[in-house]
Amino acid sequence: MFNFVVLPIVLASFAVAQSTSNPALEVEAIKAHFQQAGIVPAGLPTFNPGAVLVADYAGVGAASPGQALTRAQVGPAPTINVTPANSSVSLSGLYTLAMVDFGAVGSDQSAGVTRHWLVNGVTIDNNAVSNASAIAITQYAGPAPPEGSGPHRYAFLLFAQPESFSPPTEFSQPNIGVSLFDVNAYARDSGLGAIVAGNYITVEEGTATASLSATSPVETSTLAPAPTSSGASSGGSSSTRTSSSTAATSTAPGSGNANQNGAASFATSLGWLASSVAAFIILA
Repeated sequence: MFNFVVLPIVLASFAVAQSTSNPALEVEAIKAHFQQAGIVPAGLPTFNPGAVLVADYAGVGAASPGQALTRAQVGPAPTINVTPANSSVSLSGLYTLAMVDFGAVGSDQSAGVTRHWLVNGVTIDNNAVSNASAIAITQYAGPAPPEGSGPHRYAFLLFAQPESFSPPTEFSQPNIGVSLFDVNAYARDSGLGAIVAGNYITVEEGTATASLSATSPVETSTLAPAPTSSGASSGGSSSTRTSSSTAATSTAPGSGNANQNGAASFATSLGWLASSVAAFIILA
């Protein structure tokens, strides 16, 4: 009886350890979330973060990737925290923070995405995003998806903002209301750097009246950690808190290979641990 009880408990503990408090693994997890949710490549051509971005809503806490929240819960602006994935990632200088609505999975984005938040010149102080001296082009406006349109994906994106940053004329003044815009064109035309960190939540109003793409969870335990030697600077890569129970689109291109490779790595680790535990039990 001892042999059949102890081994699963040890393996379960190992799996939990692999999916929590591991910034390198969280980087791979949020990248997988963005791909499987269809944010990449349909909404963003590339996404290679190097820090963990967490949106913390009052009364909700730190939202996990793709977490379903209500309009009431996301009405007030969240606090944003960003943690480097490893010691090679520097979070100094200025950044641009945006929150955009990529709509429901498979929705038409040819006209652009809805801008709900756009702040230039934010800084990161003790891992907290500060807009004390920033310029809010669009003040935070809580998600308000049309009823029956399905769960909308609201992404938080933190771009590196170099000294050469120069926003387009139509986005050079503060307090522009919520409207459609091309987030990729904005980043390109204003000279923003790479996305340093990102995360997303989902908000739905009513029941979807259209058929939506199937979703499946991203299992962090099946993801291989990113090599620590490839960490980026303030304009490079990032990581994000995640939950293995969070739903995301399962049909995004390229997601299968990443998960298979990660699963193989994880299986190897489990095999090694199982052998070690079995040997220990036999010797005991």
